[in-house]
Amino acid sequence: MTDCSACVVRNRAICASLDATEILVLGKMGRKQKVRQGQTLLWEGDGAPVVANVLTGVLKLVVSTADGREQIVGVVFPSDFIGRPFGKESPYTVTAMTDAEVCIFNRNNFDEFASSSEKVASFLLEMSERLSGQGCDAEVAEGGFELPFGRQQIADILGLTIETTSRQLTKMRADGVVDLPSRREIVINDRAAMLDMAG
Repeated sequence: MTDCSACVVRNRAICASLDATEILVLGKMGRKQKVRQGQTLLWEGDGAPVVANVLTGVLKLVVSTADGREQIVGVVFPSDFIGRPFGKESPYTVTAMTDAEVCIFNRNNFDEFASSSEKVASFLLEMSERLSGQGCDAEVAEGGFELPFGRQQIADILGLTIETTSRQLTKMRADGVVDLPSRREIVINDRAAMLDMAG
């Protein structure tokens, strides 16, 4: 994938709110694909292995009616997002109305990327409720708790890679949401922000 910072829809697309580190990660996951006029990218009812950002061109979203006709339910333009994250099949057929170019992502990888912050935040909130002040070492900071396991085990519990888990923890620390005084100690500084992350 080319450098996302040079992307023509970078400031308008779904990735506009991502920080530089997240953009680098997303950029490695995506690839540009040209779609010819009339070519179908996704079929209604089929498995949806990909999601995509439209870079150039126009595509239509079509569903079949009961009598077999096609009904256009949407038109997507540059910076629009195609596909349904966390959905296993496509609710519509996506066909190019003009020659187009899309930035395409494997849906499973995109789902993991999109949900990783939410999963880690939810996990830390749950652990804080269970572990804060319950037999923890007296040296643990106020508002903090010590996890009884390491990051690899957290990743295994959440179904994430250790790299994704560590990256999310590091980002939360950089944003001031948490402190990480040691490998297992967590201090939540901004519970409201953590709740927002957890959805």
